[in-house]
Amino acid sequence: MRIAMLCAAAVLAACSGRPDTGLADRQAAVAARGAEVMPFDLDRTMHAFAKDSSGGVQTVTANDPADTLNIRLVREHLRKEAELFARGEFSDPAAIHGADMPGLAELSAANGKVTAEYADVPAGARIRYTTGDPALRSALHRWFDAQVSDHGRHAEHQ
Repeated sequence: MRIAMLCAAAVLAACSGRPDTGLADRQAAVAARGAEVMPFDLDRTMHAFAKDSSGGVQTVTANDPADTLNIRLVREHLRKEAELFARGEFSDPAAIHGADMPGLAELSAANGKVTAEYADVPAGARIRYTTGDPALRSALHRWFDAQVSDHGRHAEHQ
């Protein structure tokens, strides 16, 4: 219900031509906390989230395919995160987005029921999340949605 109300407020603000300062403030705070956790430059990279029937894929790429520094930093970070996520360790997303982030509690308690597989991609890296548990898949999808909302112009659904 709370998410639906926040979404409705954001839609109304967008339709009225007025910015949703609450959402903008949250995105600024997330970007600031993200800079403490993620070593790459958010303004030079893009997070993309694609949901699918087995879970989904998170991809982070440098906006410039020749940006070798951010590509290396993205790959190092996502490799580390995939290892942590596979063990149910989601402290970095909690530090960035807050412990009450949608889906986070369920994913943290998944006890190995969600796999997180890392792979390099051109200009960055990806993590493929897979689960056979419908409740965890739903939690993963809510987690993706929250990241896209929180990261604003630095993230998108695919």
